[in-house]
Amino acid sequence: MPPKLDTQDFDVIVIGSGIGGLVTATQLAAKGAKVMVLESYLIPGGSSGYFERNGYRFDVGASMIFGFGDRGTTNLLTRALDAVEVSLDTIPDPVQIHYHLPGDLEILVHRDYEKFLQELISRFPQEREGIRRFYDECWKVFGCLNAMELLSLEEPRYLTRVFFQHPLACLGLVKYLPQNAGDIARKFIKDPELLRFIDIECYCWSVVPADMTPMINAGMVFSDRHYGGINYPLGGVGKIAEKLVEGLEKAGSEIRYQAKADKILLEKGRAVGVRLTSGEVYRAKRIVSNATRWNTFDKLLGDIELPPRERRWRDRYRKSPSFLSLHLGVAASVLPPGTHCHHILLEDWQQMEEPEGTIFVSIPTLLDPNLAPPEHHIIHTFTPNWIDYWEGRSAGEYEEKKEEAAGRVIDRLEKIFPGLNAGLDYMEVGTARSHRRFLNRQDGTYGPIPRRKLLGLLAMPFNRTSIRGLYCVGDSTFPGQGLNAVAFSGFACAHRIAVDLGL
Repeated sequence: MPPKLDTQDFDVIVIGSGIGGLVTATQLAAKGAKVMVLESYLIPGGSSGYFERNGYRFDVGASMIFGFGDRGTTNLLTRALDAVEVSLDTIPDPVQIHYHLPGDLEILVHRDYEKFLQELISRFPQEREGIRRFYDECWKVFGCLNAMELLSLEEPRYLTRVFFQHPLACLGLVKYLPQNAGDIARKFIKDPELLRFIDIECYCWSVVPADMTPMINAGMVFSDRHYGGINYPLGGVGKIAEKLVEGLEKAGSEIRYQAKADKILLEKGRAVGVRLTSGEVYRAKRIVSNATRWNTFDKLLGDIELPPRERRWRDRYRKSPSFLSLHLGVAASVLPPGTHCHHILLEDWQQMEEPEGTIFVSIPTLLDPNLAPPEHHIIHTFTPNWIDYWEGRSAGEYEEKKEEAAGRVIDRLEKIFPGLNAGLDYMEVGTARSHRRFLNRQDGTYGPIPRRKLLGLLAMPFNRTSIRGLYCVGDSTFPGQGLNAVAFSGFACAHRIAVDLGL
């Protein structure tokens, strides 16, 4: 018997419940649209989800969260939750990152801006003026963004309105759009080691050095960490998606789990519905893909010819590496007194972009102890890694290589956490294959990165695609990677669709 077809019509179908997709869905639901979110997994959130093991509640991805401020317009996660009348308690983090860098260079990025500048100036006193001028330039970018409501740059009436309301801010953004952070940094700074520090400041969230990181993104990150701050959600990062789903349903829309999209249906070149792997069909006036653009155009759209706009995008961008992730439960005694939540470890500047070169560490239980059993902590550590290393291996060899890789990372972390190996209570290792399997990300990629130096953000695509009725949202759309960035993408996508639907 053929599977039952469900032809119920919706205003909008969103494929995937990552934060970009959920912000799109909740923004539209708040405007009265009838939205269906289709999620292939058991819980929402994608790489902002969670899993539980042996009394530990692990974040799937990073725990350094922007967007929970209580003022301005760049507090996009706060605004997204407010729109559907839900809220989430957060815990402020006094230090964004503790860097452990070559040559015994240690830098703390304090929440207090002046304290951070003085920390950096104490390490590079000869660059006192350049340090202040570069980071103050980032504040100029942030000031432009923070002066206006962040919605779709594809909507002419919004652009006209915001220009007349904030002409200087708009002109400021136009100035910075084609520029990269490295270009700006070299205007003010000469010391090669300090320029390398700015490279890793960018790399820790953009996965590329400063020369390839758009100044708009750098201005947002390097300033909002001192303005809205880094704030960890009580109960873990997975609570963000859970709360958005609660708000979505409160607003009268739906999410369906274990509903894996197989194909976006086209009629006369227009996206009109989604067929699941079960054979069920959902139809809607507009379709949104929160999958990567590679998944969307190579898999969900089937055998269509790749539109010229997508070919141009692929000529400019490539898939970033994935990550080798270690989810560790450790005895509390492993952490020295005064340990901060987030760390970055790099021993050789030449290895920064290499697989297993830079190690990222999150210890969320320093902010929310309830995520682990008493007298224990979570250490989530991850390092860039490509899927090629893991392909074509037998099950036994795959497990063996995971153990070896985990051992290499733990040995290096012993430098900052002596006794880590002896204090291990639990360990689970994830690879690019894990990310591909559980997050449906092609090759487990973190997202797109430039193939070469580009003009800032000008090459990033917006939400509309070459397929009528089909939109993309998430890290492969403007403004790129990061939780607050994909929330921005969700606000923009929902605004564009709301205008198109006349909501």
